[in-house]
Amino acid sequence: MRWDAQRLDADEPATLPGVPTVRGLLRSVQVAEFPGLTFHEVRSKSALNEVPGDSPMPFRWTINPYRGCSHSCVYCYARSTHQWLELDTGRDFDSQVVVKTNLVDVLRRELARPSWKREHVALGTNTDPYQRAEGRYRLMPGVVSALAGSGTPFSILTKGTLLRRDLPLLASAARDVPIGLGVSLAVWDDDLHASLEPGVPSPRARLELVRAIADAGLSCGVFLAPVLPGLTDRLADLDAALRAIAEAGASGVTVVPLHLRPGAREWFSAWLVREHPQLVPRYQQLYRRGAVVAPEYRSWLAGRVAPLLARYGLGRQAGGAARGVDAPAGIPGDGDNRFPAGSLPATRQGARPAPGRPGAAPAAEQLTLL
Repeated sequence: MRWDAQRLDADEPATLPGVPTVRGLLRSVQVAEFPGLTFHEVRSKSALNEVPGDSPMPFRWTINPYRGCSHSCVYCYARSTHQWLELDTGRDFDSQVVVKTNLVDVLRRELARPSWKREHVALGTNTDPYQRAEGRYRLMPGVVSALAGSGTPFSILTKGTLLRRDLPLLASAARDVPIGLGVSLAVWDDDLHASLEPGVPSPRARLELVRAIADAGLSCGVFLAPVLPGLTDRLADLDAALRAIAEAGASGVTVVPLHLRPGAREWFSAWLVREHPQLVPRYQQLYRRGAVVAPEYRSWLAGRVAPLLARYGLGRQAGGAARGVDAPAGIPGDGDNRFPAGSLPATRQGARPAPGRPGAAPAAEQLTLL
């Protein structure tokens, strides 16, 4: 595995009994509190990741405390990142989680450099910083404190209700720097939720998180993402979702259709063949150009969503002052749009929120959606 870039030295190669030795790890851990998960503890050389200059992202820097994600979302576009570690994009991504144990110390050193310009930093751009591993390693309080203490604005997007643990800290940080908080919601049907995102807190629990953030005096944007053609794009479903989001106190909504990048594409395709074979021809047509859904579907979804956003007071500008950008809420443009401009509103405390390998997809079930 290509672990050397993740570590500072090779002085601690120990692993637990029964866990294979992997070059570059400090150790691998399996604990009873997290059945089915293996945590690979590494020492990272860097904490701040610079976004490529040609990226459409409205920020330049990211932090990823973890690689791999126990949320196990079948559609997760970040699955391909596990291939770089020579792990598969399926069950390995769900169960083999890399933990940057020294992340906070490295981050503090980087933020203290005279060259650091206190540009906006985004968390949750790859895998979720509030996934289950955070309950064990508690990296986020240190990250939040380091960023706020250095005067660095930041944003967090999560599906993890564990963020509630850090609400007092985030409210305090918002007195010092602009911050943005966002919660991702995709599926409202309980059976579909259990099938597509089995490790994610329920939609109701995430709505309660939105409400808790608002009650703490912080703005919270919501990503209604991804919208799944033929599964979650019925008018009644979208109406119910946006009504519930508005009632929870969200400050804005960004609606994002499903992307099918390599890695996620194969895993989602196998799921679709198995669970909803009647939809396969439609997905082949909609994703004939690659990862991004066909333009005609984007236009159709935008037209369906716009009146609902207006009805529930969610269609106005979603502030992006922390990133120096502003864009209307609604359907973002093509490209990598998990974090479209302006979708995570900047806020300060007191702001008023508005109303092959084992585990790979079986070859017989794989489908090329081109």
